[in-house]
Amino acid sequence: MVNKDPATRAAALWATVIAVPVALLVGVLAFIAIQPDKSEKADNTPVAIPSTPVVMDAPKLDDRTATVCLAVTSQLPATIRELPARVVSAGPEQNAAYGEPPVTVSCGVPAPVMCESLKDETPGCVPMDTELLIMNRVCWYAKIGADAATVTTMDREVPVAVTVPNTYENPAQWANEFSDTIVETVKSKPVAEMPSGCQIS
Repeated sequence: MVNKDPATRAAALWATVIAVPVALLVGVLAFIAIQPDKSEKADNTPVAIPSTPVVMDAPKLDDRTATVCLAVTSQLPATIRELPARVVSAGPEQNAAYGEPPVTVSCGVPAPVMCESLKDETPGCVPMDTELLIMNRVCWYAKIGADAATVTTMDREVPVAVTVPNTYENPAQWANEFSDTIVETVKSKPVAEMPSGCQIS
């Protein structure tokens, strides 16, 4: 039997001594890498939904508008994205709400009025150069407020408004969650009565 050189045996021993801790370190790092990010999970924790109704106004509607609005609210989804539907304080046949802070839907609201010219300074009128948004066959006007954006249909015989708190990004996209229901339940205005920004060429 041939004896190994002592230098060779020492080198092999040192290689083993170094390799074992390195392998353990690699294993520990791999284990840490596959663990879920607890801080990220905490950030995505669902917001508690209050059991109290969302306070909303319910102005009296004429019979035809009330019928259309009932058709709208009866066809609204049970959730939008991750937000569940909530009870409203008044007018469930014309109002709806989702999540906390609540995204609200109001049917039968006053229709936004377009200004008559670029120089028209009538309070509350929609400037003629405002870009209206056509999404999923519905034409919307977005008015940005201090705390929320109100996005209202401009091309429907019965207007529907969606109010989106500023805590949510892209309010128009939240309003668009309801476009399909509106197309199915609310007739379009005659083309001659639509703002030019709603008319698709």
